[in-house]
Parts: sequence; structure tokens; C-alpha cells
Amino acid sequence: MKTKIVLILIFSSLVSLKSQQATNEVDSLKQQLLKLQQEFEQIQRQQLQQIQLLKERIDNLEKAQGVQVEKPKPPPDTDWKKEVTTPKTQPNEKWSPTAPIRLAGSGNNYLDLSLDALMTAGSSTANNVEELQIGGHDPKQRGFTLQQLELVLSGAVDPYFTGQANLVYNLDSSGESDIELEEVYADTMSLPYNLQVRAGQFYSEFGRLNTTHPHQWNFVDSPLVNSRILGEDGLRNPGTRISWLMPVPFYSELFLSIQNSGGTAGSFLGEGHHHGDSDETHSPFGRPRTKTALHTFGDLLFVPRYVVSFDLTKEQTIALGLSGAFGPNSTGSDGHTEIYGADIFWKWKPQSHHGGFPFVSFQSEFMLRRYTADQFDWDLNADGLLNSGEMDFNSDGIPDYFPKEKITDYGFYSELNWGFKKGWIASLRGEYLTGDKNYYEQITGRDEHRLTRKRLSSALTWYLSEFSKLRLQYNYDYRELLGPDHSVWLQFEFMLGQHAAHKF
Repeated sequence: MKTKIVLILIFSSLVSLKSQQATNEVDSLKQQLLKLQQEFEQIQRQQLQQIQLLKERIDNLEKAQGVQVEKPKPPPDTDWKKEVTTPKTQPNEKWSPTAPIRLAGSGNNYLDLSLDALMTAGSSTANNVEELQIGGHDPKQRGFTLQQLELVLSGAVDPYFTGQANLVYNLDSSGESDIELEEVYADTMSLPYNLQVRAGQFYSEFGRLNTTHPHQWNFVDSPLVNSRILGEDGLRNPGTRISWLMPVPFYSELFLSIQNSGGTAGSFLGEGHHHGDSDETHSPFGRPRTKTALHTFGDLLFVPRYVVSFDLTKEQTIALGLSGAFGPNSTGSDGHTEIYGADIFWKWKPQSHHGGFPFVSFQSEFMLRRYTADQFDWDLNADGLLNSGEMDFNSDGIPDYFPKEKITDYGFYSELNWGFKKGWIASLRGEYLTGDKNYYEQITGRDEHRLTRKRLSSALTWYLSEFSKLRLQYNYDYRELLGPDHSVWLQFEFMLGQHAAHKF
């Protein structure tokens, strides 16, 4: 009897111990589940906040650019306590030409990859087409020109950054290949107070056209004022940019870029004949390039910009912008450059439009450059005699001397675009560019890179689809001292892969 009681007690103890262990394990699993649920809910909240911020930026940018952009749809259920399933790509899912291409990774890790080819055929009455077409991506020869082959890689880095890189391949008029890293940068996604920071190599936020790529232009070539004042390859350099989307009921954004002042910035410390170089050795404006490197914070390039946009009516939108660029130039310690710009964009699109058509848009930019060139004396050894390496542009037998002077250039372009039928756009552009006459030209003679120019262009563009287009363009050019020239260009473009919102 005693043995039976002892066995019963031992069995009861074992059952109690097992029950206690099971209870502890359940409590532990519940705690783990609760912790995972809290972490999952926190991630959901962060992602939805980012989605909301991106939706607000898209809405405001739509008003500023007059372009309809497809907005991301919010999650079907925003209740944190309900289960949310992540859609997965099926192996047999039908592929779309605009779908992102998965190069590596798992789950929904994607890298958007696109290829854009832009080529032109045509002719001109100009003796030297390269001197007529001064933009870096303009057609520069009779016959066929590969304006650019652009590879774009973009995607989300993580919940905090997006990234993009643009690699461009060019063929020059002699058939030489050139590959350049046009842009590579990262943008923040979740800064407070509607702030965003960009870092890397990128086009400066100056005016409307400088930040765009050739396949986004409404014409075959870039405006003359952009090429001469901002640079034949556009104003771009490594640096950082901060922008603030103001909390007002209309689109209002302030930008400030701080970048290196060399590279393609020919009006500053960069190289290039477009800012008045007489040649590669003696530049610019009769002076040698005595300053080519950054030494202090003040040697950086500062580019502020402000843009405001609002609806005039339900069918009309207007955007206004002011820009500036300030930095040193290569003529010496007292050389500096100031560039000012103003731009306007207006678009009419009826509420009954189909695929964005019909529409009428007007765009114009004005730029003014004040280039302060430092003094320079070509009498390098101060003996009053013309020695080897010293310049005598006016052939008077003595080395030339250039005092400090301010050189002013200014110009504008205006373009009108009429989308009269889906996929068809007729465009008209007028341009004027000139510069004042300065002391250095009394010694070197007229600077052919600063002569007054006028150009009138008409274009007809046919978007066969969102992946290809054909464009026919006629240019009437008038150059001071050289007279008129006529040019006709036929442009073809095709795209592969993911790309930004198109005209449709």
C-alpha cells in the first residue's frame, strides 16, 4: 500500500513538472511572437510613412512639371493588427517591357535597368558643323550621328535611400568612342520636415533643362544659351544637394547644391571652349588657366534654386523658377563667375484628354553670366621683351597685358509645343544669344565663341509608342560675321527596360 502511494506521488510530480515546463515554453513563444509582431508593425509604419511622403512629392512634382505620373497604390489594409501578405513574383508571371529586371538577390530585391539609344541623320549648309552645333550631345556632322547610348541603373537601396547611375557611350565625328559616368547619386527617402539630400555626381538644379537628358528634350539639340553659359555637357559635378518641399498648399521647393567647380563647369574651373577659350593652351579670354584646383571652401560651386507651381485653372498649370550659380573661375585668385537664371513653364491640358493629348505647353529660360577675369601680364620675366612662351596677340612686338575686367553674356530660348493628336507633337523654338565687347577683344580680335547668335527651329515628333519615337527638325541659324545656315535633322530613339513616365 505504501509503495502504491509513493508511485502515485511520483507520477503526480512528474505530470506537474511537465505541465509547468509546457506553460513556460508557451509563455516564451508568446513573448517571441509579441516581439516579432511589434517589430513587424514598426516596419509597416515606417514604410507607409515613406509611401505617403513619396505620394506628396509626386503630387507636387506633377504640378511643377505638368506631367502625369502613375502614383503607387496604398496597401489595401492599413490596420496594424491584421495580417499583411507580401506579394511574390511567380516564376511563370508574364513579363512586361517596363518591368524591372532582377539581376541579383532574392524576394523583391530589384535593380531597374534601361537602355536608351538616340541617333540622328541629317545635313547642314555650315562649313563646320561642330562650330554650329555647340552642345555636347548635338549632331555634329553630316550623315549619321550616334548622339548617345545611355545605360541607366536605378532602384531602392534600403528604406532610407534610392540610387541611380547613368553611363553614357558616345561616338565623336572621327569615330572615336567615349564612355563617361554622367550621373551617379543617392537620394534620401525618410528625412523629416520634407527635406531631401542627394549626394554623388549629378546635374546641378539650374533652370528646367539642365537636369534633363537628351532623350527628354523636345528638340534634337540643346539650346544655345545652355551650351555657351552652362557648358556644352551641362552643369554637373560631384557634390551634394539639399532640398526643402515647403509645407504650403501649392508646390514650392527650395534647392541648394554644393559641388566641385571643375569638370564640365567651363564658366568656372572646368575646361571648354564654350566660355571663350581661344584654344586649349591660352584660355579663357586671352589669359592662361592659372587656377584649376580647389583650395578653400570658397572655391566650391554654389547653386541655389527656387521653384513654385500652382494651377491657374483646372486645365492650366504654371511653374516659375529662379536659379543662380556662383564660384571661382580659372583666370586667377580674383577671378569669379556669377550666373543668374529665370524660367517659366505653362501647360494646358483639357479635362477630357486621352492619354495626355491634346495639350499645349510653353517653356522659356533666360540666363545672364558675369565672368570676372583676373588681370594677367604676358611679360612673364618683366623685361619688356617678347620671349618664348609669351603672347603677342595684336602683333605689336611686346607682350600683351590684360587688366581685370567683367565679361557679360546673356541669352534666352522660348519653345512652344502642341500635342495635337495622341503621339504627335509639333514644336517651335526661338533663341537669342549675345555678349558685350570687352577690352581683351581689342587685343585678341573678335571672340568667335561669343558672337551674337540667333536660331529658329521647328520640329515634328511622332511617338510610335512609349518605347520609340521619330523626330524631324529644321534649324535656321544666323551667326554674326558668318551669316545664315540651314540644317535638317531626322532623329530616332528606342528604349529597352524600365524608364520614367513618358509623354503618354
